Amino acid sequence: MAGEAAERVAAAVEAVGSGGWEFRNAYRRQLLALSRRIRLLGPFAEELREARRGPAEEQERALAPLADALEKALDLLQLGRDGSRIFLVLDRDKVMKKFHESIAHLEQALCDFPYDKLDISDEVREQVELVHVQLKRAKERVDMPDDEFYNELLSLYNKSHDPSAELDILGRLSEKLHLMTITDLTQESIALHEMVASGGGNDPGEHIEKMSMLLKKIKDFVQTQNPEMGPPVITKLMDSNGQPRPVNIPDEFRCPISLELMKDPVIVATGQTYERSFIEKWLASGHHTCPNTQQRMPNTTLTPNYVLRSLIAQWCEANGVDPPKRSTQPDKPTSSCSPSERAIIDALLSRLCSADPEEQRSAAAELRLLAKRNANNRICIAEAGAIPLLLSLLSSSDLQTQEHAVTALLNLSIHEDNKSSIILSGAVPGIVHVLKNGSMQARENAAATLFSLSVIDEYKVTIGGTGAIPALVVLLSEGSPRGMKDAAAALFNLCIYQGNKGRAIRAGLVPLIMGLVTNPTGALLDEAMAILSILSSHPEGKTAIGAAEPVPVLVEMIGSGSPRNRENAAAVMLHLAVHNVHLARAQECGIMVPLRELALNGTERGKRKAVQLLERMSRFLVMQHEDIASQQLDEIERQHAALGPNVTEADLD
Repeated sequence: MAGEAAERVAAAVEAVGSGGWEFRNAYRRQLLALSRRIRLLGPFAEELREARRGPAEEQERALAPLADALEKALDLLQLGRDGSRIFLVLDRDKVMKKFHESIAHLEQALCDFPYDKLDISDEVREQVELVHVQLKRAKERVDMPDDEFYNELLSLYNKSHDPSAELDILGRLSEKLHLMTITDLTQESIALHEMVASGGGNDPGEHIEKMSMLLKKIKDFVQTQNPEMGPPVITKLMDSNGQPRPVNIPDEFRCPISLELMKDPVIVATGQTYERSFIEKWLASGHHTCPNTQQRMPNTTLTPNYVLRSLIAQWCEANGVDPPKRSTQPDKPTSSCSPSERAIIDALLSRLCSADPEEQRSAAAELRLLAKRNANNRICIAEAGAIPLLLSLLSSSDLQTQEHAVTALLNLSIHEDNKSSIILSGAVPGIVHVLKNGSMQARENAAATLFSLSVIDEYKVTIGGTGAIPALVVLLSEGSPRGMKDAAAALFNLCIYQGNKGRAIRAGLVPLIMGLVTNPTGALLDEAMAILSILSSHPEGKTAIGAAEPVPVLVEMIGSGSPRNRENAAAVMLHLAVHNVHLARAQECGIMVPLRELALNGTERGKRKAVQLLERMSRFLVMQHEDIASQQLDEIERQHAALGPNVTEADLD
C-alpha cells in the first residue's frame, strides 16, 4: 500500500489532471505549461498508488521533496485560476518569482531521482525523465509576461497615463484580462475583495482601493462599449415553456463589491450602500476607507438601508424573482436591566395608570427620555409592558401628555423588535389621530413614528390603510420645516408599496411635490424628486404629474441638478414619454444636450434612464420628421388638385 508521501504526490497530480483549470489572465501560457508538465506525471502517480514493494522509509525520503514541490505548484495553479487578474499583473515580480521557485523545486525533486527504490515501470520512468528535461529547460529560460500590457495597467493604476489614450488602453486591458462580460467582472470583483478578506501576507493592503477603482473603470468601459450586455442577470423567472429566462438586476440593487443582488444592504459613514457580509469583511481586514469613494470613514457604523431593502423586495415581486434571503440574524438581544432600573420603570408605568393628569404627563415625559437614552432602556421599557399604556394616552385631551406618549413610542420603535409590538398592539390609528389633531411637535413625531414603523414591508400596507397618507400630505403642506421633512420621509417609504401610491395621489400629493420642486429656496428638493420619481410609475401619478406642466423643470433638473436629482428627473421624464405631447415639449426645452451629458457622466441609474430616454426621443423625432414630410406632400397634392391637372411643380413656385 502506498505511503503518505506517495499519496500526497498522487493526490496533487490527480487534482491538476481532474479538469476545471481554466486560466484567463496574463500568465495563461505559463500556467498551462506548468499544469501540462504535472499532468504528464499521471501514469507515475497511478503506479505509485499500486506499488507494494520497497522499504517504506526509503520511499518516504525519496518522494517527500516531490510531494512538497507538487503541492506548492498546485497552490500556484489555484492562485492563477481564482486570484484577481488585476492584482496578479500588478504583482508581476512576486508572481514570476513563484513560477521560478515552483519550477526549480520540481526540477530539483526529480534530479537524480532514486527510481530503483520505487516499483515503477521503465516506460513510466522514461516519461518522468522527459518531464525533468522539460522542467530543466524551463528553469533556464525566463518567460516573462507582456511588458506593454504590464506598463499600461500600471499607468492606469498610478494615473500616469495620457487621458486622451485612456479608452484605447481600457479596450486592450479588458481584452487581455478577459474581462469582457458581466460574469467576468463579477468574478474579478469578488476575487479582488476576497484577497482583502482572507488577510495574511497576500493581502494587497493599501493598494486595494486603487485596484477597485481600476476595476470600476474597466467595468464602466465594457458596459459603455457593449450597452446590450446590460447588468448582471439572474435566471429565476420561467418563460411559457418552463425554461428559465434572464432578468436584469438594476445597478443600484447590486453590491459595489460583489456586483450581486443585495440581501442585507447597509449604509456606511460615507453614505454608500454595500451588502453587509462583504463590507464587514472589508472592515475586519483593517481598512478604514470606503471601497467606492476611497474616502476615509470617520466610523465603522453600519446602518440597515431599509428603503433599499424594500425597493429590492418590490422589484423581486414585480419580476417574479424569489427575494434574497438574509443570513440568520444574531439571537434576539435581551435586556440587562438591574432590579433598581426595572423598579424605576415599573413605578413610571404605575404612574401612567394614575387618575391624576399631572402624574400621567410627568411619567410619559420621563419614559420618553429613558427610551431616547439607549437601546437597553428601549428593551426594558417594552418588556415591562409600556406600549399598551402609552397607546391609551394618544387620545388624551392633554396635548402635552399626547406629545410625550407619541414621542416615547417613536423612541421605542428605534429598536427593531419593538416595531412589531407597537403594530400588533394596534397603535397606528392612535398615531394617526395625533398626526391629525396633536400639537405641531406631536404631529412631527407622529410622522417620524410612522416612518420608523414603515421600514418593515408588511407594515406599509397596515399604515396605508388607516388614513395616515392624507394626514401626512396635510402635514407636508402646512407643517414646520422639520414636520415637512418627517412627512416627506414617511410618504416616500409608504409609497414604495404600489397600493399606497394611488392613495397619495388622490390625497393631492402631486401638486404639493411640484410646488417643492419649483420652490426657489430648494427646501426638500431631494425628497420631492425622490417621491416624484416613485409616483410617476403609477398610471394616476403620470396623469397628475403631466397636468402640472413638469417638463421645463425636469429638463432643467436633468441639466443642472445634483446627481441623484438628475437621475430622478430622467426617471420621471421617461415615464411621461409615453405621451408625444411631453416629448415635443421636452424637445422645445432642449432636452437632448443634457440627456447626452447624463448618459456619459451620470450615476449608473441616471445613465440607464438617459439612454432609454434618448432612444424614445430619437424615435419621436423620426416620426415627427416623417409627419412633416407627409404633410408637405399632402399640401403639394392639394395644390395640384386645386389648380387643375395641367399644373406643374414649377407653376407652384
